[in-house]
Amino acid sequence: MKNKVKWGVLSTADIGMKKVLPAMQRGEWCEISAIASRDLSRGQAAAAQLGIPKAYGSYEELLADPEIEAIYNPLPNHLHVPWSIKAAEAGKHVLCEKPIGMTTQEAATLLPVRDRTGVKIEEAFMVRSHPQWRKAVELVQNGRIGKVRAIAGCFSYNNHDPKNIRNILEYGGGGMMDIGCYLIFTSRLVFNEEPTRVVGVIEEDPDLRTDILSSGVLHYPSGHCIFTCSTQLVPYQKVQIFGTKGRIEIEIPFNAPPNKPCRISIDDGADPSGRNAEVLEFEVIDQYTIQGDLFSQSIREGTELAVPLEGSIKNMAVIEAVFRSAKSGQWEKLVVPA
Repeated sequence: MKNKVKWGVLSTADIGMKKVLPAMQRGEWCEISAIASRDLSRGQAAAAQLGIPKAYGSYEELLADPEIEAIYNPLPNHLHVPWSIKAAEAGKHVLCEKPIGMTTQEAATLLPVRDRTGVKIEEAFMVRSHPQWRKAVELVQNGRIGKVRAIAGCFSYNNHDPKNIRNILEYGGGGMMDIGCYLIFTSRLVFNEEPTRVVGVIEEDPDLRTDILSSGVLHYPSGHCIFTCSTQLVPYQKVQIFGTKGRIEIEIPFNAPPNKPCRISIDDGADPSGRNAEVLEFEVIDQYTIQGDLFSQSIREGTELAVPLEGSIKNMAVIEAVFRSAKSGQWEKLVVPA
């Protein structure tokens, strides 16, 4: 029987209640032991809904619970770093939703806290855990499609609600922070390099003031990544990885469904329609379950995290460079705090 890690949850955010927590509860290494809300009745209702033993009426009370070993932080973006630091200072390991912070500089403040407290802090890029991405990276590394030279991706949804946190600028809303970060993260994952320079074009909503249509070109030592993300387009997502000998297409790269198989295809280009592509199908699995188990297992076994904090800071640096480029109209280099 596994020695499960006891988790506490900061807030009753939808991402946690609907996706992450039920998935973690199905894991072999995770025990969701407590949840906190600034409204005790809301915390109690959430605990009852998911069968969580303890509910707290403040985040501070949860962090003071000596039984809690790890914290899941799904708070709005502007609260990611402050509460991750408070959790670390309380001796809790932290799995924090993406993006890790509001700025590269802010995210970098997590490093000395992590090193001083000795806890683990990881950005919750759950896609890194899914077998379809692990297989895609394996195929690239084994040379199945030759040398990778280009990556193209798109991720979009349609949400005009001004009260939604994804549309509130002060909370870190906008497409780049919410979903563009995935397109950047996965291109860095596949190339296994950092971009040398980037260029971006961004359109903002005149009322919301958040970016609603953002496109970028990331120039890597080995090739290019082009991407578009939007919060006001038809819902869609796709990633294509182009090599000198073939192409990999990831059908549902980010919101991989937990209730049906995922597929990727490998195509050698012999038929321009792609009808001859080899299709790999993956068993039904929940990437949030895997993410929680890997983090918990890392705590128990002292192993390295799949998404190191230093890499998350570099991902933030790319996001910032895209924004700077959109304003300057020029190529911009990454600025990573020393």
